[in-house]
Formats: sequence, C-alpha cells, structure tokens
Amino acid sequence: MSKIIWTVIDEAPALATYSLLPIVSAFTKAAGVEVATSDISLAGRVLATFPEKLTDAQKVPDNLAELGKVVQQPDGNIIKLPNISASIPQLKACIAELQSQGYAIPNYPENPQTDEDKEIQARYSTCLGSAVNPVLREGNSDRRAAAAVKKFAQKHPHKLRPFESPSKTYVAHMEGNGDFFSNEQSVIKEGAGKVTIELNGKCLKELNDVQDKEVLDATFMSKKALRSFLQKTLDDAKANGVLWSLHLKATMMKVSDPIMFG
Repeated sequence: MSKIIWTVIDEAPALATYSLLPIVSAFTKAAGVEVATSDISLAGRVLATFPEKLTDAQKVPDNLAELGKVVQQPDGNIIKLPNISASIPQLKACIAELQSQGYAIPNYPENPQTDEDKEIQARYSTCLGSAVNPVLREGNSDRRAAAAVKKFAQKHPHKLRPFESPSKTYVAHMEGNGDFFSNEQSVIKEGAGKVTIELNGKCLKELNDVQDKEVLDATFMSKKALRSFLQKTLDDAKANGVLWSLHLKATMMKVSDPIMFG
C-alpha cells in the first residue's frame, strides 16, 4: 500500500487535523493509500532533542530527521501543515508546559555562562525559527512544482475575477528611509588584521582574524524612522477604513542570518 505522511503540528492546524484527517483517510483508504502521521510539533521536536533526559516511556523519535530522509526518496509524499516559527517566548512556554507534565528537560538559558548552558542553548536553537521548512523543502528557495502539477495548471489555468478598481489595498515598506537597505555599506579590507563593531562608541564585538581583501558588510535601522513609518501606515489605514496587517520576519531571520538578527 502506498503511503502519505501527514505532519502533526501546533495550534490551529492541529485542531483542524482532528476533523479533516479522518475524512482524508477515508478517501485515500478506498484508493489503497495509507495516511500516516508524523509529529513535528514544537513539543515533539523539543522532546526529541533531549532523549537522555527522558524515561524510556517518554522518549520520542526524531521525526523531523526521518522526514528529511523521506523527502530524498522519489516516492516520498508528505502533507506539511503550517507549523509555527517558534520564538524564544514560545519555546520557553513549551518547555514549562512539558516540565509541568513530568518531562525533566532543562530550562532554556538565555544568557549561558557555562559550557553546559551553551550546549543546551545550542541544542534548543535547532527548535527555534523556521526549523522545519529547510528540511522538508530541501532549502527555502526550492519550491518547484511537480511536472504533473505544472502541466495540469497550464492546461486548466485558474481564472481570477476582475480586480476591483479603485482598490485601497497596497503593500507599504520603508522605501529606503532609514531602513537596513538604505544604510547598508560594504568595504574590502586592505590587509589582514582586526576589525571592531561599534555602536555609538561602544564596542560590541571584535573580529581578530579578518583576512586581506575580505568583504565586510554592515547596516543598521533607524528606530525613529521605523516608528514614524509604522505610525504613518497605521494612521493611513484608519483614515481609509482598511485592515492594517504587520508582517515581522525576525524570527526566521534569526536562523538564516543570526549575526544581524540574533
């Protein structure tokens, strides 16, 4: 029997699974296809990270690692539901809930002082941010559609209704006024040596092994400009009676670019 793996995750999609999965399973069973579940929720991934802290009855498999092998197989088939890009507050809440249920996992050390704390923080960091997507998509940039799906879409294009004009919907951005893009500068280091990263005269970090001709890139965002931009767009949304939606990607960026966003 062929098999489809259905991911078990957190929050609202997890609730939807309880009602939708039995329906999907009923249809696929008639076609000779099994739907199996795989827990890649934040709690499940946390428990899989510290197996030595758990009893034999509490231990869970590292399902994300196993799914990483499945996506490499030509017959691998996974239904990935939306999963949270966990922030540190979400991770700490998850840890506290698991501890309250008898799981002896360690606390998350935000400011590690010992080698043990640093190791614990490093292991927990694998659960933060968009940890699932790079594994199941084999990299966030690889979202190629299967040939059969592409051919079907070309043969049966989805028709959109006419776009209403004038529409009040628009996407706002800082337009280079005090943001990371406008302030970014790159330099080529002439000669090997030391470089310091300073903010308002305060040394934040020293780089002692910079190579000759190495490219150094730095930027910053103006807090005043950001606050002004957000207030301007909020006022405009209120004036025009439209929904104001703010999209923050810092959680994911902490994983992909920890130097800038960490």
